[in-house]
Amino acid sequence: YPAVARSFYSPTFGRTQSLGEGLEIWRGFYQSIRPTQMGLSLNVDMSSTAFIEALPVIEFVCRLLNRDVRGRPLTDSDRVKIKKALRGVKVRVTHRGNTRRKYCISGVTASATRELTFPVDDKGTLKSVVQYFQETYNYNLQHTSWPCLIVGNQKNPNFMPMEVCNIVEGQRYTKRLSERQITALLKVTCQSPRDRELDILQTVGQNEYEKDPYAKEFGIEISKELACVEARILPAPLLKYHETGRQRNCLPAVGQWNMLDKKMVNPGEVNNWRCINFSRSVQETSVINFCDALAQMCCTHGMIYNSAPIDPPYNATARPDFPDRALKDLNKFARIKLQPQGKALDLLIVILPDSNGSLYGDVKRICETELGIVSQCCLTKHVYNPQRKYLANVALKINVKVGGRNTVLVDALSRRIPLVSDRPTIIFGADVTHPRPGEPNAPSIAAVVASQDWPEVTKYAGLVCAQASRQEIIEEMYKETHDSGGGVIKGGMVKELLLSFYEATGTKPERIIFYRDGVSEGQFYQVLYHELRSIRMACSALQEDYQPPVTFVIVQKRHRTRLFADNRSNAGHNKNLKYENILPGTVVDSSICHPTEFDFYLCSHKGIKGTSRPAHYHVLWDDNKFTADELQTLTNNLCYTYARCTSSVSIVPPAYYAHLAAFRARCYMMDQESSEYGAATSNAVQTSRGAGSNSRPVNNANPVPVRPLPAIMENVKKVMFYC
Repeated sequence: YPAVARSFYSPTFGRTQSLGEGLEIWRGFYQSIRPTQMGLSLNVDMSSTAFIEALPVIEFVCRLLNRDVRGRPLTDSDRVKIKKALRGVKVRVTHRGNTRRKYCISGVTASATRELTFPVDDKGTLKSVVQYFQETYNYNLQHTSWPCLIVGNQKNPNFMPMEVCNIVEGQRYTKRLSERQITALLKVTCQSPRDRELDILQTVGQNEYEKDPYAKEFGIEISKELACVEARILPAPLLKYHETGRQRNCLPAVGQWNMLDKKMVNPGEVNNWRCINFSRSVQETSVINFCDALAQMCCTHGMIYNSAPIDPPYNATARPDFPDRALKDLNKFARIKLQPQGKALDLLIVILPDSNGSLYGDVKRICETELGIVSQCCLTKHVYNPQRKYLANVALKINVKVGGRNTVLVDALSRRIPLVSDRPTIIFGADVTHPRPGEPNAPSIAAVVASQDWPEVTKYAGLVCAQASRQEIIEEMYKETHDSGGGVIKGGMVKELLLSFYEATGTKPERIIFYRDGVSEGQFYQVLYHELRSIRMACSALQEDYQPPVTFVIVQKRHRTRLFADNRSNAGHNKNLKYENILPGTVVDSSICHPTEFDFYLCSHKGIKGTSRPAHYHVLWDDNKFTADELQTLTNNLCYTYARCTSSVSIVPPAYYAHLAAFRARCYMMDQESSEYGAATSNAVQTSRGAGSNSRPVNNANPVPVRPLPAIMENVKKVMFYC
């Protein structure tokens, strides 16, 4: 089987499905041996990924370009697309009889095959590729207007006509997939719990582990049945809404609720706002009607929202691919109108085409790093047909972006959360996002968020920075710089967030809870060593004897453990029965957990589609001495306070917010994407004040500084702009 890490794939595991553009989906399975409280356990799960179809290269090119180009020359853009898709792909030649030699493609020639020559002796005598194939192999090349593949190394490249090459079977496609291909892949991988369980059991049976000679030699026996483990279902927390609403408290059912008869517990204000339209298919009347409906929804749920914009919608449809001028003109008009009154634009509604490429990222970068405008983007399809549920969700986002709170835990207000409510507590979340396939030198983006209110622990401010490509450790959590006089300035992301907590609450945190996302098990203690040390040093930088107790928790979502409800008749009452998924609040902290370490699996969300994947929490450090029940309950309850929707989420919100902030910061790099990035850590770029992984070691022998991210404007920093 072709192996990818711990997964094995084969076209015989199930019918392959086309992804288009010369790619297909192969089914496979994942397996690993893990230490658990039951002893060594075999972890098996189903897997799917994209492979390159084993086609003649000519046929692959036609599928890649979505047209038959065999009878015509290729354009420059065609050549670039072919080079990008085929670089690193192995091919087997067909023109040498039984000698089926393999080559690795390193590029594509700029010239057509008929124009290519190469030296054949020490005197520099040149011979054309066409002539060489005719004389040596008695082969008449047909596609002489096409370029050749470049195979071999850079010092000794060889030209190989595409028509004599077939792609070798079993090569995983490692480059970036299109949105359409990702959607198709997800449809295949999305299995109901029953189907997934049956496939796993069938795979274990087919693998016949009991016949493995190595397992027999070591006396290893593997059961053909799934392990049965004990689980508990934690109750949903009671949520607090505003006293003026018909429903002041809400107890979620199966991880979901809605905003009907509820008002936001701390409504924000939008007094001065405007809309800008980048979609050519939306008329001004539709924009006005949509904005009216959105304003009405915000008011319905308690916000103070002026129904009248400062000006009619700004039409930016003439050049939607160049938003800079339109946004800056709009901002200029708003300043002229509002500055004499000592006011500023509170919100900008942005209408985008459904397919908008980089426009969304450009709008966010310009608004947040250049103009200081809080924005809310909406797609054309929602403008034409605004559903009530959609408008309510947008209202939730707008409220936290202008400084409000949507809901808080009743236990938080009544000071009943163990080890959080008794003393001022700050909760951190951190994540690092790495470059996408095809961007080997682009920097990684680190984000750290922290709660800015207590006892509510609902508002989070965030900081981001660019750092070395695929570097997992967040190096800017603590840093030292030198001033002009040679003195040492101690700073970093943690110190800034501790200061902003103090400014917002008037007190120093007496406890720190740190949720860290995106770390692989092999890096647990490396990350703990460096980042816990950074937290300690940041605290000492504020006050020499300031060392609040720290609990450091790793959050893992990309693991291969799946939980299936044993009692199918009670697996998911009501609507959840259709999917047979485990219920929100399901927690497992025995049997399949680590034999000596503090970890647990928590499914805090309702599985809508496919098989629910519980989050895996590893407590690597715990000065606060949480019991398992206390930390599990806190984590589960926090999952109901996520600002962007009325449902519990799959990972704890501070880790989720850090993930969002890191991805938002990648939008700020869009104008830099054509540059060559270095591999050194940049200075941290602060994005808030007052309010895992695919990493690998990086060779920093000759580091080149990463271009710093543009700084976020001061007024945007103070709110949850990344929501």
